[in-house]
This record gives sequence, structure tokens and C-alpha cells, in this order.
Amino acid sequence: MTQHLTAPAPTAPAADTAPGWWRDAVIYQVYPRSFADADGDGMGDLPGIRARLPYLRELGVDAVWLSPFYASPQADAGYDVADYRAIDPMFGTLADAEALIADARALGLRTIVDLVPNHSSDQHAWFRQALAEGPGSPLRERYHFRPGKGTDGELPPNDWESIFGGPAWTRTADGEWYLHLFAPEQPDFNWEHPAVRDEFRSILRFWLDIGVDGFRVDVAHGLIKAEGLPDIGAGEQVKLLGNEVMPFFDQDGVHAVYRDWRALLAEYGDDRVLVAEAWTPTVERTAHYVRPDEMHQAFNFQYLSTYWDAEALREVIDASLAAMRPVGAPTTWVLSNHDVTRHATRFANPPGGTQLRTPGDRALGLRRARAATLLMLALPGSAYVYQGEELGLPDVTDLPDEVRQDPSYFRAAGQDGFRDGCRVPIPWTIEGPSAGFGPGGSWLPQPAGWGGLSVEAQTGDPTSTLELYRAALAVRREHPGLGAGQEITWLEAPEGVLAFARPAFACTANTTGAPVRLPAPGRPLLASQGAAPAVAEDGTVELPADTTVWWTV
Repeated sequence: MTQHLTAPAPTAPAADTAPGWWRDAVIYQVYPRSFADADGDGMGDLPGIRARLPYLRELGVDAVWLSPFYASPQADAGYDVADYRAIDPMFGTLADAEALIADARALGLRTIVDLVPNHSSDQHAWFRQALAEGPGSPLRERYHFRPGKGTDGELPPNDWESIFGGPAWTRTADGEWYLHLFAPEQPDFNWEHPAVRDEFRSILRFWLDIGVDGFRVDVAHGLIKAEGLPDIGAGEQVKLLGNEVMPFFDQDGVHAVYRDWRALLAEYGDDRVLVAEAWTPTVERTAHYVRPDEMHQAFNFQYLSTYWDAEALREVIDASLAAMRPVGAPTTWVLSNHDVTRHATRFANPPGGTQLRTPGDRALGLRRARAATLLMLALPGSAYVYQGEELGLPDVTDLPDEVRQDPSYFRAAGQDGFRDGCRVPIPWTIEGPSAGFGPGGSWLPQPAGWGGLSVEAQTGDPTSTLELYRAALAVRREHPGLGAGQEITWLEAPEGVLAFARPAFACTANTTGAPVRLPAPGRPLLASQGAAPAVAEDGTVELPADTTVWWTV
């Protein structure tokens, strides 16, 4: 395959060692559609989130990241934005957003909002005017409009494929084609155009003035395309989650954009942050996004994609820490989000990628998920928690075809199209028409017995996954050996076991399906399954199968 990379990225400034709240923050992702519904229309909304903020404070997280709530036709669940300064009526009003941000701050929670700069909705005012004015319109230069190939321009301008399947180009009524790396309703901006850059500076200021603490930047690796939009090559399959070098992803020109944004955020103080959703070929490439004058954090998708296996986990942990060390950025850790199968279901199946269609062994998946959570929270840096994982929710793998709404489900050869399973509204109460999600139904059907996994059902039960998360986050906040930092010391351990030390702290994780005996590194503090194991007279301990234990040293 032909690789399309621009010149090497500029040399980074000295590593960033300045303190910052984001360096060890636990950030909770709220998917607004599915978190809490205040008005009973079956769709989650901002007032619903606002009412549940005390729950998040009690859980012990530091910040809330809100997936898109902007005005949108909802062709891709809000990632097709028609107006970046307006709230979609299904979620509430701008006043609701301002009140939510203010309430969160009063509770000691910071707020991060999604920003979608790679593409807009096809209903965005710019794109609608570009279509109306036709070829040669100055507005078309703000997107990627091109004549087609073939005798009558009937073929797409190049061979790029949409992440959602099919060509990445759609032909307009006047014969030109426009680029969309995702759905046809999501035309890509041309980030070489100064008007696009000016507009997003203005959007950043709008939300910073309202009081947000930062931005999670969607498809941060996609803004700049290789010069000339070159073909990829016959037979190459485009995958968002892959590690191939593509002419539309991870081009070095994106870094000038983020250096500009970092300078803009600095005008508002040193506590506003940028978080990159950047799928890159390597963690070393990811580190380019978090150099001291660019973003503050980048999602660690290599870690998310790693199966419950000690050798593979150690390899990605070492690579992640090593990649971030030269730039001084905190390493981030994440197990689930709104685009992948929940880890309680991924780990219930044999290794099979990040989107699965089978429920697997539910008990095994939950046991591994709990152990993986304690391992993640013990690592140095910042961690992300996706709504409902603290309840041990599995993916809903048996949704009827007629209720699915993921756009990639309806387009052949794209993502697997089963992202709806991790987006089913979460349960709050044991009883009720939508298990407490709201006074009515829910936009995606909840499984029978969903209330048995609810916040109400798990609160106060010391064996529940919710109480495990609450306990772990409390210990993480108070223990001096947890949180920020870059270093861990690996300890000798049997095959299939991870063991490492941090100051006054140790963690052991048994990824095998059988108990393992090993030297106890200290006094047991917290276990992912059952009571903390007892230390024998000879100083050894039996670590149960698929279990992580924290130790005070």
C-alpha cells in the first residue's frame, strides 16, 4: 500500500511538566441521548443530566464529558452539526446548557464538551448555500467539492471510501462531488481555507465564554487531507479503528491547528483543556497531538483495543508510557465509549475486535471487566469512564433490526454497525417504564430485567460493581501512590499475571482463568472480586482467576 505522509512534524518544545487537573482526572463520558430523560419524550436531555450531577459527584469523578448536544438533523446522533452555537431542541436550550455547566462547577465537577471540526451537517448554513450557489461558489471552497472522473464526470474524484461504507463522495444535482469521510449528511470541511479556521476560533470562544473547561475534539486526526487528495490504491479497505496510514488521517498539518487552539485557550487561563480523539498508526504518532504547545490529552485507543491478556497489556502499557514521557503529557486509559462494544461484553468473548455481535459468557465478562477497571485506575495518568460501565452493563447484542439507528448499520462494508448496543439508555431504578431513565419510554428498547442492574439496585450492595467503582475512585483520590505520574516498576510475577509498584502502592492482576499463588507485595487494600485475599504465613497470597488486587506497600 502506498503511504501518504507529509513532512515530519516539527520538533517539540521541551516536555511539559506544569501541573494541571487533567493529569490524573477521572472523566465520565455522558452520552446525552441515553443518560437521563427529564421531559418524558424517551430521549435523554440536558435537564436530565443536570438532575443527575450529584450522582456523578458521589461516584467520585472529576469531570463530565458531554457528547454532542448541538442543533442537528441527527443523521449520526448529533455528530452532524448544523449550528455549533445552538442546542438541539430534543436536548433543551442554551439556558439549560449554561445551568448545567454552572451546577457542575458548584459541585466541583468540570465540564468538557464535544467539538466536531472535521465535518458539519449537510444542513449547515454554509453547505446549504454552497449547494444553492452551484459550481464556482466561494462557499464550496470551505468544503471539498471536486469534478468527477470519467467521460461525463460520473465517477468519484478518487478511490477513498467512507468510514461508514461505500464511496467517500456524493454527487450533487449539478454534477460536482463532495467529500464525506463519514455519512453523506456529513460533508468534510476544507481546513486549508482561512474562513474555516476563523469560524472554529469563534466557536471555541463562544463556549469558553459560557464556562466550559475544555473540548474533546472529534476525529482530531482527520482535519487535514494530503495535498491533491491522492488515491489510496486498489483493494485497500478503510477502517477507522485500523492502524494503516491514510491520506486523509493523521496528516502533520493538523498540528498547526492545535497549536493555534492551545494559544487561544491560554487566554482563558491555564486550566482549560483540549482532548484529542485521534486514531493513529502508533502511540508514538498519538504523542504528537499532546506536545506541550498542542493538546493536553489524547485518547489511548491502543489500550482500549487490547484484550484481557497480561502479555499484550504489559506491552501496550509500556509503549503508552514511553510515548508520552518525552512530551510530558499524561497517559490516558479507557476501556469503553459510545463507539465500541462495552468491555464487559468484549471480555466475555474470545478476542474479536472492538465491535462484537455475541453476548458471550456474561459472568466471565463482568468478572474480567471489574478486574480491568481496577488495573486501569491503578495506572499513572488520567482515566475515562463511559456511562453505565460503573453498573457493569453489558452491550445489548439482540436489538431488533427495525429499532437500530447507527448510520453505519445501513451502509455496507463500513463499521460493523452495531454501536447501538452500547447506547441503550442506562437504568436508574429497579421499577418504572424505562428503569428510571425517564417518565416515559426510551429511544432504544432496554432489555428485560435492566432494572436489576440499576443504580438503585446496586447502591449499598458491597458486592456490586457500582460500589466497587465508588470504593476504587475514593481510594484513587486519597492514596498518594495513585493518579498522576509516568513511572511504574514491574514486579516479578507468574505467567498471565501483571504486577507493578508505584510509591507506597502495588497492583496485581491475574488475567488467567485459574488461581495463581505469588508473593504478597504488601497489605491488601481492594479486590475486584470478593473480599481482599488473605496473606499466608509464608508471605504468599492466592490471587483468584481474573482478579485485580490493590496493595498498600
